[in-house]
Amino acid sequence: MKHIYSIASGVALGSAGIVMMSVLGGCESSQQEQKQQQNKFLVIEQLSDGKYVVVEEMPTEGPSRAIIRETDANGNKTERIMSEAEMKALAEQEYKKVQDGTSETLSSSEGSAGMGLAGTILAVAAGSLLGNMIGNALMNNKNFSQRASTVNQSAYNRPASGASSAASSTKKSYFGGSSATSSSSSSSTYGG
Repeated sequence: MKHIYSIASGVALGSAGIVMMSVLGGCESSQQEQKQQQNKFLVIEQLSDGKYVVVEEMPTEGPSRAIIRETDANGNKTERIMSEAEMKALAEQEYKKVQDGTSETLSSSEGSAGMGLAGTILAVAAGSLLGNMIGNALMNNKNFSQRASTVNQSAYNRPASGASSAASSTKKSYFGGSSATSSSSSSSTYGG
Protein backbone atom coordinates (compact mmCIF):
# COMPACT_ATOMS: atom_id res chain seq x y z
CA MET A 1 0.00 0.00 0.00
CA LYS A 2 2.89 2.35 0.80
CA HIS A 3 4.32 1.69 -2.64
CA ILE A 4 1.08 2.80 -4.36
CA TYR A 5 0.91 5.88 -2.14
CA SER A 6 4.49 6.91 -3.01
CA ILE A 7 3.82 6.44 -6.73
CA ALA A 8 0.64 8.52 -6.47
CA SER A 9 2.42 11.30 -4.59
CA GLY A 10 5.25 11.22 -7.13
CA VAL A 11 2.76 11.54 -9.98
CA ALA A 12 1.02 14.41 -8.17
CA LEU A 13 4.31 16.23 -7.61
CA GLY A 14 5.37 15.63 -11.20
CA SER A 15 2.03 16.93 -12.48
CA ALA A 16 2.23 19.96 -10.22
CA GLY A 17 5.74 20.63 -11.51
CA ILE A 18 4.60 20.43 -15.12
CA VAL A 19 1.67 22.78 -14.43
CA MET A 20 3.96 25.25 -12.65
CA MET A 21 6.48 25.21 -15.50
CA SER A 22 3.78 25.80 -18.09
CA VAL A 23 2.36 28.67 -16.04
CA LEU A 24 5.79 30.26 -15.68
CA GLY A 25 6.52 29.69 -19.35
CA GLY A 26 3.21 31.33 -20.23
CA CYS A 27 4.02 34.33 -18.06
CA GLU A 28 7.37 34.79 -19.75
CA SER A 29 5.94 34.58 -23.24
CA SER A 30 3.08 36.97 -22.43
CA GLN A 31 5.58 39.46 -20.95
CA GLN A 32 7.69 39.21 -24.09
CA GLU A 33 4.61 39.67 -26.28
CA GLN A 34 3.55 42.65 -24.19
CA LYS A 35 7.00 44.25 -24.52
CA GLN A 36 6.97 43.71 -28.26
CA GLN A 37 3.46 45.08 -28.67
CA GLN A 38 3.71 48.05 -26.34
CA ASN A 39 5.91 50.16 -28.63
CA LYS A 40 3.92 52.14 -31.15
CA PHE A 41 4.33 53.71 -34.54
CA LEU A 42 1.95 56.67 -34.84
CA VAL A 43 0.90 59.09 -37.53
CA ILE A 44 -0.39 62.25 -35.88
CA GLU A 45 -2.11 64.92 -37.93
CA GLN A 46 -2.77 68.56 -37.08
CA LEU A 47 -6.36 69.71 -37.54
CA SER A 48 -7.36 73.12 -38.88
CA ASP A 49 -7.91 74.41 -35.32
CA GLY A 50 -4.33 73.53 -34.33
CA LYS A 51 -5.27 70.41 -32.32
CA TYR A 52 -3.81 67.00 -33.10
CA VAL A 53 -5.36 63.56 -33.68
CA VAL A 54 -3.88 60.13 -34.33
CA VAL A 55 -4.84 58.91 -37.80
CA GLU A 56 -2.70 55.75 -37.84
CA GLU A 57 -1.46 53.58 -35.00
CA MET A 58 0.45 50.33 -35.29
CA PRO A 59 2.40 48.19 -32.84
CA THR A 60 6.10 48.01 -33.63
CA GLU A 61 8.98 45.86 -32.49
CA GLY A 62 11.41 48.77 -32.71
CA PRO A 63 11.34 51.93 -30.63
CA SER A 64 8.19 54.04 -30.52
CA ARG A 65 8.15 56.84 -33.07
CA ALA A 66 5.70 59.14 -34.80
CA ILE A 67 5.23 61.01 -38.02
CA ILE A 68 3.80 64.44 -37.32
CA ARG A 69 1.81 66.01 -40.16
CA GLU A 70 1.40 69.75 -39.72
CA THR A 71 0.31 72.71 -41.79
CA ASP A 72 2.72 75.64 -41.87
CA ALA A 73 1.81 79.35 -42.03
CA ASN A 74 1.61 79.20 -45.85
CA GLY A 75 -0.86 76.30 -45.79
CA ASN A 76 1.70 73.72 -46.91
CA LYS A 77 1.55 70.29 -45.30
CA THR A 78 4.82 69.11 -43.80
CA GLU A 79 5.84 65.85 -42.19
CA ARG A 80 8.51 65.28 -39.61
CA ILE A 81 9.62 62.23 -37.68
CA MET A 82 9.57 62.35 -33.91
CA SER A 83 11.87 59.95 -32.08
CA GLU A 84 10.98 57.97 -28.99
CA ALA A 85 13.12 60.31 -26.86
CA GLU A 86 11.20 63.38 -28.12
CA MET A 87 7.87 61.63 -27.59
CA LYS A 88 8.87 60.60 -24.08
CA ALA A 89 9.96 64.14 -23.19
CA LEU A 90 6.59 65.55 -24.32
CA ALA A 91 4.68 62.81 -22.51
CA GLU A 92 6.62 63.46 -19.29
CA GLN A 93 5.88 67.22 -19.52
CA GLU A 94 2.18 66.51 -19.98
CA TYR A 95 2.17 63.92 -17.19
CA LYS A 96 3.56 66.56 -14.82
CA LYS A 97 0.59 68.74 -15.81
CA VAL A 98 -1.72 65.79 -15.10
CA GLN A 99 -0.24 65.52 -11.62
CA ASP A 100 -0.77 69.28 -11.10
CA GLY A 101 -4.32 69.05 -12.47
CA THR A 102 -3.62 71.52 -15.30
CA SER A 103 -3.45 69.09 -18.23
CA GLU A 104 -5.97 69.39 -21.05
CA THR A 105 -6.21 65.60 -20.96
CA LEU A 106 -8.22 65.93 -17.75
CA SER A 107 -10.70 68.53 -19.03
CA SER A 108 -14.22 67.35 -19.62
CA SER A 109 -14.75 69.29 -22.84
CA GLU A 110 -16.84 66.96 -24.93
CA GLY A 111 -17.43 67.29 -28.63
CA SER A 112 -14.06 68.78 -29.48
CA ALA A 113 -11.75 66.37 -31.23
CA GLY A 114 -8.05 66.49 -30.62
CA MET A 115 -5.68 68.02 -28.12
CA GLY A 116 -2.27 69.61 -28.15
CA LEU A 117 0.63 67.48 -29.38
CA ALA A 118 1.89 66.54 -25.90
CA GLY A 119 -1.60 65.62 -24.71
CA THR A 120 -2.21 63.53 -27.82
CA ILE A 121 1.02 61.60 -27.36
CA LEU A 122 0.33 61.02 -23.66
CA ALA A 123 -3.24 59.89 -24.37
CA VAL A 124 -2.22 57.32 -26.97
CA ALA A 125 1.19 56.09 -25.83
CA ALA A 126 1.46 56.68 -22.08
CA GLY A 127 2.02 53.00 -21.33
CA SER A 128 4.76 52.48 -23.88
CA LEU A 129 6.56 55.74 -23.08
CA LEU A 130 6.14 56.10 -19.32
CA GLY A 131 5.33 52.55 -18.23
CA ASN A 132 2.21 50.46 -17.96
CA MET A 133 1.50 51.46 -14.34
CA ILE A 134 1.23 55.12 -15.31
CA GLY A 135 -0.76 54.26 -18.45
CA ASN A 136 -3.24 52.18 -16.46
CA ALA A 137 -3.55 54.84 -13.76
CA LEU A 138 -4.32 57.48 -16.39
CA MET A 139 -6.89 55.30 -18.16
CA ASN A 140 -8.69 54.76 -14.84
CA ASN A 141 -9.38 58.52 -14.76
CA LYS A 142 -12.80 59.04 -16.39
CA ASN A 143 -12.01 62.43 -17.97
CA PHE A 144 -8.61 61.24 -19.23
CA SER A 145 -10.04 58.13 -20.89
CA GLN A 146 -12.83 60.17 -22.55
CA ARG A 147 -10.35 62.73 -23.87
CA ALA A 148 -7.98 59.97 -25.00
CA SER A 149 -10.74 58.51 -27.15
CA THR A 150 -11.23 61.85 -28.94
CA VAL A 151 -7.66 61.95 -30.23
CA ASN A 152 -7.36 58.39 -31.53
CA GLN A 153 -9.09 58.13 -34.89
CA SER A 154 -6.94 55.30 -36.21
CA ALA A 155 -8.44 52.12 -37.62
CA TYR A 156 -6.33 50.17 -35.10
CA ASN A 157 -8.30 51.77 -32.26
CA ARG A 158 -11.81 51.45 -33.77
CA PRO A 159 -13.97 48.40 -33.13
CA ALA A 160 -13.61 45.73 -35.82
CA SER A 161 -17.36 45.37 -36.38
CA GLY A 162 -17.68 48.76 -38.08
CA ALA A 163 -21.25 49.01 -36.81
CA SER A 164 -20.48 52.01 -34.64
CA SER A 165 -19.37 54.08 -37.60
CA ALA A 166 -22.54 53.54 -39.62
CA ALA A 167 -24.74 56.61 -39.80
CA SER A 168 -27.95 54.62 -39.93
CA SER A 169 -28.86 51.00 -39.53
CA THR A 170 -31.88 48.77 -39.74
CA LYS A 171 -32.77 46.72 -36.69
CA LYS A 172 -35.17 43.83 -36.62
CA SER A 173 -37.49 43.76 -33.68
CA TYR A 174 -38.23 40.66 -31.67
CA PHE A 175 -41.61 40.37 -33.40
CA GLY A 176 -40.25 40.41 -36.96
CA GLY A 177 -40.72 44.06 -37.91
CA SER A 178 -37.84 46.34 -38.67
CA SER A 179 -37.11 49.95 -37.99
CA ALA A 180 -34.45 52.30 -39.28
CA THR A 181 -32.59 54.15 -36.59
CA SER A 182 -29.96 56.80 -36.93
CA SER A 183 -27.01 57.12 -34.62
CA SER A 184 -28.30 60.46 -33.33
CA SER A 185 -31.65 59.13 -32.15
CA SER A 186 -32.13 57.10 -29.03
CA SER A 187 -35.00 54.89 -30.17
CA SER A 188 -34.69 51.18 -29.63
CA THR A 189 -36.62 48.06 -30.40
CA TYR A 190 -37.42 45.24 -28.05
CA GLY A 191 -35.04 42.31 -28.46
CA GLY A 192 -32.57 44.24 -30.63
